[in-house]
Amino acid sequence: MNLKQYENPQYYVNRELSWIKFNERVLSEARDKSLPLFERLKFLSITASNLDEFFMVRVASLKDQVHAKYDRVDIAGMTPKEQLSAISQQTHELVRTQYNTYNRSLLPALEKTGLHVITEHEHLTKEQAAFVDSYFEDNVYPVLTPMAMDSSRPFPLVRNKTLNIGALISKKDKKKGKETLVFATVQVPSVLPRIVIVPSASQEETTVILLEEIIERNIGKLFLSYNVVCAHPYRIMRNADLSIDEDEAEDLLVEIQKQLKKRQWGEVIRLEVEEKMDERLLKILKEEFAIKEEDIFYINGPLDLTMLMKVYGVEGYDKFKAPRYTPAPVPAFYHDTDIFEVIRKGDVFLHHPYMSFDPVVDFVRQASKDPDVLAIKQTLYRVSGHSPIIAALAQAAENGKQVSVLVELKARFDEENNIVWAKMLEKAGCHVIYGLVGLKTHSKITLVVRREETGIRRYVHLATGNYNDSTAKLYTDCGIFTCDERFGEDATAVFNMLSGYSEPKKWNKLVVAPIWMKDRFLSLIEREAENAKKGIPAYIVAKMNSLCDPVIIAALYYASSCGVKIYLLIRGICCLKTGIAGISENIHVRSIVGDFLEHSRIFYFGNNETEEIYMGSADWMPRNLDRRVEIVFPVEDEQIRSEIKHILDVEFRDNVKAHILQPDGMYVKKDKRGKTLISSQMQFCIEAQEKAAALHKAPDKTRVFIPAEPLGDVEEP
Repeated sequence: MNLKQYENPQYYVNRELSWIKFNERVLSEARDKSLPLFERLKFLSITASNLDEFFMVRVASLKDQVHAKYDRVDIAGMTPKEQLSAISQQTHELVRTQYNTYNRSLLPALEKTGLHVITEHEHLTKEQAAFVDSYFEDNVYPVLTPMAMDSSRPFPLVRNKTLNIGALISKKDKKKGKETLVFATVQVPSVLPRIVIVPSASQEETTVILLEEIIERNIGKLFLSYNVVCAHPYRIMRNADLSIDEDEAEDLLVEIQKQLKKRQWGEVIRLEVEEKMDERLLKILKEEFAIKEEDIFYINGPLDLTMLMKVYGVEGYDKFKAPRYTPAPVPAFYHDTDIFEVIRKGDVFLHHPYMSFDPVVDFVRQASKDPDVLAIKQTLYRVSGHSPIIAALAQAAENGKQVSVLVELKARFDEENNIVWAKMLEKAGCHVIYGLVGLKTHSKITLVVRREETGIRRYVHLATGNYNDSTAKLYTDCGIFTCDERFGEDATAVFNMLSGYSEPKKWNKLVVAPIWMKDRFLSLIEREAENAKKGIPAYIVAKMNSLCDPVIIAALYYASSCGVKIYLLIRGICCLKTGIAGISENIHVRSIVGDFLEHSRIFYFGNNETEEIYMGSADWMPRNLDRRVEIVFPVEDEQIRSEIKHILDVEFRDNVKAHILQPDGMYVKKDKRGKTLISSQMQFCIEAQEKAAALHKAPDKTRVFIPAEPLGDVEEP
């Protein structure tokens, strides 16, 4: 398979610019007037949160490269400096669209529902003003710490992502007869609610004001002997990309704790200011933060739109929200509480959040109490704040089980949370592993070793998503339970590799990165290409979060040029181009952005009608294939294979939430007029509930599924 011919930069899209296109797709949901109003608020909030992380990590990394005079081009032929220039232009446009959506569409729509957002404190009524001033005196004033800058006090350290109010204050020098301007700042306290409800004209209405408006209105009370010349909110984003030399770090946990503190004081890479900010105040901020004009965002509205999640939580507006979906019970476990007995009957498929995550929690919880269970081993990447799985693991150790837990300390923005859990698990008596040097452990696997009448039996859970009971209600993921001994042997080998650096000579079923996985995928793609060249029907269907590995993309181009039909469902970054003559004409790419975040990874290869289906934790990205411990596993149970084919079939028929990638790089939704509307996420919710309802009528049925041929009549690219 000669892939050199596909190295032309014109065949690829820059990773960062592709991510911006993804955030634009999320923003398009906020602009979609067919959605419930408060769901649109949520999507706009998500775009703001996404953008924050993008700057703190991706933009920060590019700035580091520029500082280091690194000018090597990426797969799309762009240097770091060129990428930053393009990112600046496109993110400024994105932010303008965000605030146009907020000001011109969402705010007026909120007004019609009876929810009034006071955007300027000058618009308060007399009664509201009295309430706000009293609220400030009683609740806000005691928390604030105003800081001024003068010859004896340097410019204060402003924390990453915090909302602040900058002010120019003056005091007349009686001796010299002139006024001196002084810079002062106060942090808007995150410990207080950002949204404050104030008295309304009627009981049918709700009026809210932002906390920063309350502080700005009363800021003079913080500088009693000064005159406040102007006061405006501002917010900074700092470089939050941790840089850790693991070879030099004797204790990884201690080193990460040190780096987390530095994250608050990294280089300022983005400054958000109120559009009407006084030029004198802006000049001080620019100089003190050493920030360039292209990294300043002039905001026409409230800074940090993640506050819209708080607006979403205002009570009394449920009719403007989508009904909250309650995950359905997993059919296999509906009539049987002994989870091990159910798994012994056959592999069990889980599809979250349509099906409940409870069996995964119960698996660990039951194992922790079962006297026949000897050991529990699990990888943890991201867990919830009050994780029942962590509690069960700690209980298991206290009950005398051998408990080994790999806690990935380098899970970005969850480092602090994971350090807390790691310490707690160690205290409970668990053996805590921090992973392999230089590699993140991103695999999702749990192994339970149990003594039974027939001998030792190993039960395994494998999944595409994290062991997080909170996000399991929001992310679409797949998983299986099995006690197939071949999977059990492989699971044992995985944990031995993680804890003792013992590489197995061979794997029975699991495909593990970073050593074996990439080659396996390339060989599977090449096999389809060879079949196509022989005139055998050949196709590849793959679902993932992101596609940006240049070797995998080149292999897909090669397969497409050989006649392989390739259908890709990629939620986020896609560096591949469709419609290149003779290269990618057989590749169809779509992205689904809906109420749930599409997170599952599924890979389906035709294999001359002896199809192979895999699921797992890895995207087709260099970091997943080359720098992480990932697991992909084959799906061999025929019934589960039918269910997965049905999932893919429905998702490729989605004409409500699917955005189709065009040859020009744009994503568009197809015209739905005259067509039966299919929203895959909605359909899966309905099907899961129907299966649960069927269990009441037919208690002898432990599984219900709808078989379907995948991609029966999907639109060609």
